[in-house]
Amino acid sequence: MSILNLKNILVADAVTCTGVFAIGLLAAAPVGALLGLPANVVVIGGWICLAAALLMVVAARQKTANPALVKLVALGNLGWVAASFAVVATFAGQMTSPGIVVVVGQAFAVLGFAILEWKAVALPRVAAA
Repeated sequence: MSILNLKNILVADAVTCTGVFAIGLLAAAPVGALLGLPANVVVIGGWICLAAALLMVVAARQKTANPALVKLVALGNLGWVAASFAVVATFAGQMTSPGIVVVVGQAFAVLGFAILEWKAVALPRVAAA
């Protein structure tokens, strides 16, 4: 995978994280009600996403992405996926059907980002002939 593709993936991931941060800060109560989650869970998710987005931007701005940093981002995304399923397991009784669909759906989307980011730095580089 080229460095440009990795940068695009990191930027797209950072943009989605920034969106979750904005929602978590500006609309925690209505989003929490829509999903059937306590507003503080939405707020905490937003702050976590801000920290992740900052790392993603740092990695994307590097001329040559630092593999350790990109792997850290990918591992953070895997942590988010695990936490998303933990949220569903913990709050399933009070979550709305759309809430479960949204949380599980975004977990799979984040898993996709994690896989793409990890593969981008884990694949051996092929030297140009």
